[in-house]
Amino acid sequence: MSTMQLSVVIPVYNEEAGLDVLFARLYPALDALNLSYEVIFINDGSRDRSAAMLREQYERRPEVTRVVLLAGNFGQHMAIMAGFSRCRGERVVTLDADLQNPPEEIGKLLARMDEGYDYVGGVRQQRQDSPWRRYGSWAMNKVRERITHVVMSDQGCMLRAYSREVIAAINHSQEVNTFIPALAYTYARNPGEVQVAHEERAAGESKYSLYKLIRLNFDLVTGFSLVPLQIFSMVGLGLSLLSALFVVYLGLRRIFVGPEVAGVFTLFAIVFFLLGVVLFGIGLLGEYTGRIYQQVRQRPRYLIEAVLEQPGAGQP
Repeated sequence: MSTMQLSVVIPVYNEEAGLDVLFARLYPALDALNLSYEVIFINDGSRDRSAAMLREQYERRPEVTRVVLLAGNFGQHMAIMAGFSRCRGERVVTLDADLQNPPEEIGKLLARMDEGYDYVGGVRQQRQDSPWRRYGSWAMNKVRERITHVVMSDQGCMLRAYSREVIAAINHSQEVNTFIPALAYTYARNPGEVQVAHEERAAGESKYSLYKLIRLNFDLVTGFSLVPLQIFSMVGLGLSLLSALFVVYLGLRRIFVGPEVAGVFTLFAIVFFLLGVVLFGIGLLGEYTGRIYQQVRQRPRYLIEAVLEQPGAGQP
């Protein structure tokens, strides 16, 4: 079997409104590259007609199309991991199904890899998202870079290219919760970036609510660094010293001035503040402990219901 040059991995979740447009733009863009390629769609438990439409597309282009049907909704990154485990290309590109990252931009990533990079991330130009998402992403990028030392100008862009060596390292990892772009950055010898176009969503609505975005970034920070625990330890040490000094001050004041009631509400405010810090610390410890708990259970990260592919198109 000749070497597959390119694999395109696309997670799909309730995208029936935009799939026809994706098919109409994706395949001509890949044909124009003059490379041997495969497209791997991963249906992440869609509740609409997405799975049926993927089956129809497989029947139209079975020689370059493979479809993995997951037995539930396991999340975007686990869907991509399912695609990584089955892809055969020497280079692998991930792409969202909503067409916010145009498939015509794939050539830019491959050209960047030709310069010697083994992992190339897309950086969205003139983002078509709402202001709160743009500013929120900018703030989280800064916090994440300082804490984890993972340098990505645009962590929310899923248009990324990976070498076979980086994909193999990612597949070897067995983390239950992970952030694939950051994981690839830690394994890449020479990571790079390239600016890509960004369009409004072709159809449907975003699957990432504000809560999910916060949750994702919290997973990213706790999954790649112990700095939050270290910061909390330093905060706890500082507050302990300040509390000790405050107790000494109150004791001396009671001896030399006498008892008073005027500062009761100030004491309440200090107590409530300290309780808030303690509760936040307990939650932070619980987050790390929960990650350990999920890992040691060794449950499967995803379940595959069916795979649509031609005979012989199995795992690499």
